[in-house]
Amino acid sequence: MQEAHRNMTRLIDSGLVAKDKEGELVLTAYGRTVVMIIPGYDFLYHNRDFFLDHGLGGLPPKFIQRMASFQNCEIVHGVMAILQRWKNLYSESEKFIKEIMAQVPLDLIETVSSRVESGVKFSYIFASNAVVPKGRTQLLQKIGWRNFISKGLVERRMVPEVAVMTIFNEKHGCVLFPNMKGEPDLNTMFYGEDREFREWCADLFNYQWEKAGQFDENKLKHEV
Repeated sequence: MQEAHRNMTRLIDSGLVAKDKEGELVLTAYGRTVVMIIPGYDFLYHNRDFFLDHGLGGLPPKFIQRMASFQNCEIVHGVMAILQRWKNLYSESEKFIKEIMAQVPLDLIETVSSRVESGVKFSYIFASNAVVPKGRTQLLQKIGWRNFISKGLVERRMVPEVAVMTIFNEKHGCVLFPNMKGEPDLNTMFYGEDREFREWCADLFNYQWEKAGQFDENKLKHEV
């Protein structure tokens, strides 16, 4: 009881709590604000080992300040596990798919095209220095990608480089941060379903979309 009393006194002295008219201890407006900020620090603290060798890719402060959105995310490890999650995300999309990508997974193009054929709108941003896999051009021609674009079912833009990748739909989202070289780490991914997390992904996409320029296929690097 003595220790609890000392802690309550400290909270009162700090301005975090105060006594109401009935004499009950309640959070002050300042205290409520601090409590709302804590989850962001909590997420960073529990993932400090990850962020010791990963960066935030030059994210604007407004995104870093909202890292609490990641608090309930699942961490997915391994390239194969990550690709499977991407495939599931594409397959389960009913309204839209949006993504910012530095890599082009050839095996998932047909999965995406099948959803586009069913009316799902696909919007993506590529890095101009992205390396596209062999056979991509022929596959896009086979599935009629240009036709999707002309119908407005597919829209695309390009940025000079991508450090933070994201894929999301109306249900799920994922984010991949860069390693210390500034390249997205395809071995570790944060995957979540919370509305706040999907909003974070959507805001990042919209931020990059506004900055992005016209898509130029000739800028992409093709595997030899």
